[in-house]
Amino acid sequence: MAITKERKNEIIKEYARHEGDTGSSEVQIAVLTAEINALNEHAQIHKKDHHSYRGLMKKIGHRRNLLAYLRKTDVQSYRELIQKLGLRR
Repeated sequence: MAITKERKNEIIKEYARHEGDTGSSEVQIAVLTAEINALNEHAQIHKKDHHSYRGLMKKIGHRRNLLAYLRKTDVQSYRELIQKLGLRR
């Protein structure tokens, strides 16, 4: 259900602004998107697992807040990120 440590490190390397960057908005949003996709697949299979569904909703809300912050601070980076992740239609 959760993403592996190796997959998370790959995502961090791909979206990092500089070497050692693990906390920028872009990295956090990319990691949350991977976790959301994994939980979404789990939720489709296990329809009665309401505890995991609640965790999915919390992650979606957290990603929404991070996206709003990134949109306010750096519009160009926001547009590139949503294009790369395939968000927003």
